[in-house]
Amino acid sequence: MSANDYPKPAPFLKTNTYEYESAPMVKPTGFREYDARWLFEKEINLMGVQALGLGLGTLLHEMGVEPKLATGHDFRSYSASIKYALVTGLMAAGVKVHDIGLALSPMAYFAQFALDCPAVAMVTASHNDNGWTGVKMGANRPVTFGPDEMGRLRDIVLSGKFRYADGGGYRFVPNFPETYIADLVNRPKIKRKLKVVAACGNGTAGAFAPKMLERLGVEVIPMDAELDWNFPHYNPNPEDMEMLHAMSRKVKETGADVGLGFDGDGDRCGVVDNNGEEIFADKIGVMLARDLARLHPNATFVVDVKSTGLFATDPELQKLGVKADYWKTGHSYIKRRVTDLKALAGFEKSGHFFFNNPVGRGYDDGLLTAIHVLEMLDRNPGKSMADLYAAIPKTYGSPTMSPHCDDEKKYGVVAKVQARIEAMQKDGAQIIGQKIRDVVTVNGVRVTAEDGTWGLVRASSNKPELVVVVESPVSEQRMRDMFKAVDTILRENPEVGAYNQTI
Repeated sequence: MSANDYPKPAPFLKTNTYEYESAPMVKPTGFREYDARWLFEKEINLMGVQALGLGLGTLLHEMGVEPKLATGHDFRSYSASIKYALVTGLMAAGVKVHDIGLALSPMAYFAQFALDCPAVAMVTASHNDNGWTGVKMGANRPVTFGPDEMGRLRDIVLSGKFRYADGGGYRFVPNFPETYIADLVNRPKIKRKLKVVAACGNGTAGAFAPKMLERLGVEVIPMDAELDWNFPHYNPNPEDMEMLHAMSRKVKETGADVGLGFDGDGDRCGVVDNNGEEIFADKIGVMLARDLARLHPNATFVVDVKSTGLFATDPELQKLGVKADYWKTGHSYIKRRVTDLKALAGFEKSGHFFFNNPVGRGYDDGLLTAIHVLEMLDRNPGKSMADLYAAIPKTYGSPTMSPHCDDEKKYGVVAKVQARIEAMQKDGAQIIGQKIRDVVTVNGVRVTAEDGTWGLVRASSNKPELVVVVESPVSEQRMRDMFKAVDTILRENPEVGAYNQTI
């Protein structure tokens, strides 16, 4: 069978038809900047997933990467079938597949090291609503695909120009989660007596996070740890206020020292302090940077453009010689930047944290993040999580807000917003009654006023949404003023819809 014998994928097929069962369907917009996301059965079918596997195997050969790949799947009802469709395509392209079964994304990244696999393909839609599926891929550990690789993969799959090869194979790796957890807990136990809420949102992390935390020697209060792909309480997204509020209530109810929340595929971690105060992930990043920089002075930390300005202005970090590198939002971008700069760690406001040598392997792992938070508490006896939070300078920041905007339109809208703000700066126009101090366009547009208050607009990389974040070091009112200014500019574009949440 030649590559041309495989049907060329179609962007849409009607369900319950001969064509739907006999041809691949792959909607082009599912190829995002750094991973792939589709609504299963509406935007991709099983033959489309098989075509994705063929395309990924073809790309590995094209890149000159040894065709050896680790895979796993999250616990959604359809994820295993999607994984096996992906595997058949990979094997047809000559790839030897090592299947670790039900897994977290960081478990699959760890498998690249533990099983000596250059490539990875983790089947997960992370915290996306039920009905979504996706694949996180990489071919150069610990880095995952970025826009170049995703664009080339898209072109291969949509053109149907696959490369068949002999030598493909399949191996199931038994009990791999134990190998992963044993690696995480291969460190001194926590000395402090700590009570920890482990919130899992009924996502995949519920099968692993409470067990791992118990082995560190802390008292664990599992919260929504039962696997339920209907997500009956809230989406497992520690950037979402609904999950953080639920964690806050549990911490207050139980008198816990800290609440740790994990997203659907376990690569992110959110934190609530002992008072039930939700701490946004970028502020947790500042606290961890302070802690780690005392052990590793003059460290470099990579942070995304959604994050607080404190990484550059905090007096304690400046005293420790820390260098802050603001970079593009997205786990693939930050991961690659951390590797390229040999940074000690990278932090995203979404809760993706990347700990690099000697405190990690460079990929994002929510369970490892939880360990570093607990070790930070252990190194500060007599200080609570609230004490450590109070010690960093006060800023007033918003949650990540996401107005709807179609995938086909969102980048065009951001380009218009960027042009509008750059024109304002060029013309000497004011924003929130002040001159514009600077405009950063490394990822969307981040505009900063003279007093340090800033606002960001960018396109979401994995949903039909825009991303809006604002922060002020001055006051909550200045933060709200910036949100109003940014939203007014956004509303010049009728393509922008309602927010998922606001301030």
